[in-house]
Amino acid sequence: MYWFPVTLLTALAAAIGDVFMKARFAHMSPGRMAVVRATSPFPFLLPFFLAVPWPETDPVFWQTLAVLVPFEIAALVLYMRALKVSPLSLSIPFLAFTPTFVLMTGWLVLGEQVTGAGMAGVLLTVMGAYVLYMDSWNMTFLAPFRAFAREEGARLMLGVAAIYSLTSVLGKKAVQHSSPLFFACFYFLLLAFVTPVVLWIFSLMLDRIRPGANFIGPVCPIRKGGSFAWTAWGTVGFFQAFMVICHMWAINIVAAAYMIAVKRTSLFFSVIFGKLVFDEEKVPQRLTGTGLMVTGVGLIVIYA
Repeated sequence: MYWFPVTLLTALAAAIGDVFMKARFAHMSPGRMAVVRATSPFPFLLPFFLAVPWPETDPVFWQTLAVLVPFEIAALVLYMRALKVSPLSLSIPFLAFTPTFVLMTGWLVLGEQVTGAGMAGVLLTVMGAYVLYMDSWNMTFLAPFRAFAREEGARLMLGVAAIYSLTSVLGKKAVQHSSPLFFACFYFLLLAFVTPVVLWIFSLMLDRIRPGANFIGPVCPIRKGGSFAWTAWGTVGFFQAFMVICHMWAINIVAAAYMIAVKRTSLFFSVIFGKLVFDEEKVPQRLTGTGLMVTGVGLIVIYA
């Protein structure tokens, strides 16, 4: 059962990284936050990358990376925007929809059979999202949907979940054409280089269309009137790198479905940290909704 505590550490590290991003970098634009998130794991993952044997890679690996990276950067910017504008307990839980999207696209596009457990998982995930936005049991049926529509971070994170449903498949394909630890280290190091460049170019193009938009600003995001928060940057990077290494360790010990189901307990940690760090409201209700969503994830990834 070594995989279980390691996976819980993976979930905890993911949640702590989000807390530090929101607490210390939410004053920045989403583009700058994305640069911080992408570059911070670099010094911690580099030693692992240098120690890992370079496996044989084929054209499929590089083609998959070429498709994967743009989607990953887009998801990262949306993720950072969601962290910036919404409470953790109302945005992060929507990552639970990633396996739901995978299940539904497999059904719609590939004609794959949806099992009873899979459908129950989808319903529980949707029910959990509904509970998150209930103000009281006396409210109208459509009121939670209207509340969700008003919460920008939740909508953005739902988009992130949709993108992750694609990148998770592409990432699995890249691993199959390399090796798990190599891919994890190489991929995040690649993002550390590519993300600032891509966002800087995008910022220049956007500035030509909308002068003064300032999507990202300087590649090294310096706080106005002060120095860059290097300690917070390093803390985010440490927990990101720790999450990656623990993820790969656990997934090599146990079936991926079990590992991913337990990893989604990070949603619980996010709700709890939302209360402890940011004094967010309605924690029991949001824990209930998150619990339904995590249970739905478990049904989908283990039994569907």
